[in-house]
Amino acid sequence: MEYISWTLTILSFIIAFIGLVYPIIPSVIFIFLGFIIHGLFHGFSEFPWWFWAIEVLFTILLFGADTLANAFGVKRFGGSEAGIWGSTIGLLVGPFIIPFAGILIGPFIGAVIAELLFSKSSIKLALKTGVGSLVGFLTSVVTKGIVQIVMIVLFVMVV
Repeated sequence: MEYISWTLTILSFIIAFIGLVYPIIPSVIFIFLGFIIHGLFHGFSEFPWWFWAIEVLFTILLFGADTLANAFGVKRFGGSEAGIWGSTIGLLVGPFIIPFAGILIGPFIGAVIAELLFSKSSIKLALKTGVGSLVGFLTSVVTKGIVQIVMIVLFVMVV
């Protein structure tokens, strides 16, 4: 049973890291699933209250990092609210239209199209906004990856 519990726990953590580059997978839920699986097999008594409090704060940080990094990237490169929405929609739709590459191309194209259609931006500004959305996405992936690593390290320290 020990091997099964650790295999399932580690598998859920791996899926969480896949979710960093494939945003349809809710990474933080799989991190928590790993905690729950471990607790179900070994008991929840080894998790102190402060562990859950810190993990919930990290979860809030993860959700915020995603939104803020995208918005910051688009705004920093001169984009508008339309660019932020276009980038987000492109991030969600892109991987389905163009597997693997869509994760990078989707936000770029989404931001560019939204800027051109809704903000009536110039092509130059729209392309710059697309680059900003890509920078925001990559920043978000790195930030979320670091936070997820910290969450897992905290889990390992407690266990």
